[in-house]
Amino acid sequence: MATIQKFEDLICWQKARELANFIFDLTDKPSFKDRGLKNQIRRAAVSPMSNIAEGFDRATRGEFVDALFIAKGEVGEVRSQLYLAYDRKYIDISTFRDGLNL
Repeated sequence: MATIQKFEDLICWQKARELANFIFDLTDKPSFKDRGLKNQIRRAAVSPMSNIAEGFDRATRGEFVDALFIAKGEVGEVRSQLYLAYDRKYIDISTFRDGLNL
């Protein structure tokens, strides 16, 4: 089994990157009116890929595992904010489901 040498090869980092790009594209649309929510969901969406990368490049496996738990929590925050965006009608049901399924 090959050892992963860089964080870009981690599937979890690739999925986190996909989520961040999805959120940025989503919040660029005129229908996404709430600037506060826009800024918060963007920060939360960037955090998982950043934490995964930082944790991977740390010295110990334990630090990496801690970073993964933090990243998982941030993904939960994004999911929660997608509910609010849907409730406020900034996004439709299809977009909402797409976001939850990333």
